[in-house]
Amino acid sequence: MNMEFLYGKIHRATVTDANLEYIGSITLDKNLMDASGILPNQKVEILDVNNGERFCTYVIEGKKDTGTVCLNGAAARKVQKGDKVIIVAYASMTIDEYKNFKAKIVHVDENNKIIPA
Repeated sequence: MNMEFLYGKIHRATVTDANLEYIGSITLDKNLMDASGILPNQKVEILDVNNGERFCTYVIEGKKDTGTVCLNGAAARKVQKGDKVIIVAYASMTIDEYKNFKAKIVHVDENNKIIPA
């Protein structure tokens, strides 16, 4: 039996932009994606700490070293520039796979630069 478990998380990132005139998704700095294990086109859940919104979208890879966390399309209506968000990805695993797996959790500063663990 497979169950859903935390795969990767970017904790309390700051929304850098909200682009209503885009098709949809979230654009993330490639550094954040690499550190969290989140891949392009992967489904993620966005949790807005400021307003309590929770919604799903998919990821577009942004440029490295930019700190980009940009909600696009309809998702842009659910956040404000400057909001703190938690970006979460899950994976389907068996209990045995889960026992040997460690989720990648990334903490960032106010500029979305990775804070070393």
